[in-house]
Amino acid sequence: MKRIILVRHGESEWNSVRRLQGQADIALSARGEAQAIALRGTIETMRPDHVVTSDLLRARHTAALLGYPHAALSPAFREIEVGDWTGRAIADLLAEDQDAYLGWRAGTFAPAGGESWHEFRERVTNGLAEAIGAAREKLLVVCHGGVIRALLDSLLDLPPRRIIPVGPASVTVLADKTGGIRLETFNFSPGGPVFDAPD
Repeated sequence: MKRIILVRHGESEWNSVRRLQGQADIALSARGEAQAIALRGTIETMRPDHVVTSDLLRARHTAALLGYPHAALSPAFREIEVGDWTGRAIADLLAEDQDAYLGWRAGTFAPAGGESWHEFRERVTNGLAEAIGAAREKLLVVCHGGVIRALLDSLLDLPPRRIIPVGPASVTVLADKTGGIRLETFNFSPGGPVFDAPD
């Protein structure tokens, strides 16, 4: 059995003001750094034997704060591309076209220049297949909330409309057992679960 440990990066500067990032390379906020440091002990007890991270700054910095400054970098684990919505305030998007935003959250709508949910899910699932082959027993992937939701959709048939946003610096654990994938932990963070995390 292999375990897949998925960590969302800590709060970024744009998360803190609820602006969509997509693949914009935004740094962690001071709070995000503290969140990642608080999670470090939890990840250390899991003892991952292979670590890979999205190559975006907020994920790389989180991986370093967790104790893995030399984690393998993979663009496959970047957040979904949001095209024309990059940098837009979520409140403004909701005010302009609530149905479009909710459709995007549900995986049924892509903004101009953005990735479709299908394309995104395929990209991260292929990235996981490559990364898991390099792990002996425990793979740690430091990534983004959308990546975690895409993997839960792909591996457990949990579509994004049925999953709350993943909290910053939280851990989700999947077990790859004979007979299929099992969800062992979702959205855990030392300070308790976050139910209204920003996208």
